[in-house]
Amino acid sequence: MTRHICLHGAESTGKSTLAPRLSARLGAVVVPEYGRLYAEANGTAFEEADLLAIFDGHVAATRAARAERPEWLISDTDPLMTQAWAIMLLGRRLPAIDAWQDTADFYLVPAMDLPWREDGTRLFGSVADRRRFMEVAIGELDRRTLPWAWVEGEGDARLESALAALRAGGLG
Repeated sequence: MTRHICLHGAESTGKSTLAPRLSARLGAVVVPEYGRLYAEANGTAFEEADLLAIFDGHVAATRAARAERPEWLISDTDPLMTQAWAIMLLGRRLPAIDAWQDTADFYLVPAMDLPWREDGTRLFGSVADRRRFMEVAIGELDRRTLPWAWVEGEGDARLESALAALRAGGLG
């Protein structure tokens, strides 16, 4: 049985750095952040059709990774983050994402204890916007009553925080 962990939360919190580090430690398959790949190819002027394409792309990538039957699967975000983007950018939820049910077993939420860095795909760099985005992201987990834990620290401390959260959540 695959144990599925998802990295979730606001931009520039180290999710994409943490994913391969967790993968190396756990021997996991990583599903990259599909939204970033999409933004790099298509820009960040997201409309509903773009967010639905990101949703579909992430679902397909996760399905392909699961087909490998790994012991551990780490998603660098999932459709719940796409829903957070819809709320932030469009001011509304997307019904197709609300209907999606293939959530992870556990969500790791890196705290905003790292500095925000522009990378050409990020939109919410102000303190207020970043805080609001995190609140919306956490709201997506809470409305579905999904298990999650904060991850804090820098470098090795952040990795150890993630591993400790998995153990505390019964997955490590």
